[in-house]
Amino acid sequence: MAATVTLTVTAAAFGGSLADRARTGSQASAQQAAAANPAGAAEPGHEHWVNTWTSMPQLTEPGNMPPAPYTQDGAVLTDTTLRQTVHVTLGGRCLRLHVSNAFGGAVLPVTAVSVARPAGGRSGARAIVPGSSRPVTFGGRPGVTVPVGAQMVADPLDFPFAAGETLTVTMYLATGQQSTNITSHPGSRTTSYMLRGDHLDDADLDGAASVNHWYFLSAVEVQAPPTDRATVVLGDSLADGRGSTDNGNNRWPDRLRARLAERADTAGTAVLNQAAGGNRVLNDGLGPNALSRLDRDVFAQPGATSLIVSEGVNDIGTADATPAAQQAVAADLINAYQQIVLRAHEQGLRVYGATLTPFGGNQYDDAAGLREASRQAVNAWIRTSGQFDAVLDFDRAARDPQAPRQLHPDLDVGDHLHFNPTGYQALADSVPLRLFGPESR
Repeated sequence: MAATVTLTVTAAAFGGSLADRARTGSQASAQQAAAANPAGAAEPGHEHWVNTWTSMPQLTEPGNMPPAPYTQDGAVLTDTTLRQTVHVTLGGRCLRLHVSNAFGGAVLPVTAVSVARPAGGRSGARAIVPGSSRPVTFGGRPGVTVPVGAQMVADPLDFPFAAGETLTVTMYLATGQQSTNITSHPGSRTTSYMLRGDHLDDADLDGAASVNHWYFLSAVEVQAPPTDRATVVLGDSLADGRGSTDNGNNRWPDRLRARLAERADTAGTAVLNQAAGGNRVLNDGLGPNALSRLDRDVFAQPGATSLIVSEGVNDIGTADATPAAQQAVAADLINAYQQIVLRAHEQGLRVYGATLTPFGGNQYDDAAGLREASRQAVNAWIRTSGQFDAVLDFDRAARDPQAPRQLHPDLDVGDHLHFNPTGYQALADSVPLRLFGPESR
């Protein structure tokens, strides 16, 4: 099971309540000590930092902005407490948060942040366990200003948590972000809450507005044994979990992690979901194209030793249904996969390629079968080229044996492209766990 962590962030200038929070006695002293020793308290060489949870940063579309009054002309989340939960994969005793302003149109001033345990241990919980909240610091200070395009990593925080647990992160932003270009992950499928005023450590945000998006958080790191590592999923809505259950953590990367956790030789592998609905390999869609985000979303992930490439359907489905366009997109996808493998191998990562799943009957399908021919050509290359270190045959796991151009009806959420939770479990079950065992390191 993965752990869910709830994070609360308060955004404001460094003043007022910040001075009050600085008087947190031994906790503040501990945070300052941690800042002086950024690697944490472990003896050198015995532990290292590994990401245990990630969300792919994106520029927030108008329809995914915080609801009024939390979005106003030229400002977002002014004098607002934002509470979010995250479901971690690996556990440990010490964590660090990443706050991202990758797509912000102005600096992101975060006044204060805390980590707590969510009520009932549930993803999407509005309340926290009373007394569980702990302050997060940045360089020994209770808040941070994140420059445009940057991310900031918090000081190590002693906060023991188990693998598969959910954590709550709460932020307070006193002045908000003075732009309507903000960084988020709209496809969180996890409920977040926002409430006017400073309610950083309140047990419950009664009366808060809710949305199913994450804002500003991009990663949680854990201080882990040297044998722990991570695999990164580079994907689109099929990995982001469209059709999965809100607050259910039953996307296929979640279910793969649950399988890994059941075996001693693979339990130390985190699964980092760097997918976004509508994402494409070759061209920007919802979020930057996959080739352009390799450095930030894959290579910069602490502890990563392998990469799963699971996207390309949107490239085929949005290319014109003409012979020339489909021949071009298939050839370009194959070249892009080669580039991904080449660059990942240069970083010492093993690369696993997932075949593209069927979309017969979806709007991507065309009467002449040109897009299906592209899918088949790309899948044939993935299976036979030998470029990938291993192949995950999602197509075989998902197709209807009686109609192989279509998803099996038991796995189809209803649009003939995306999966229901049973379908995502089937994809996860098809992944050979040996790829993440000792022999794969």
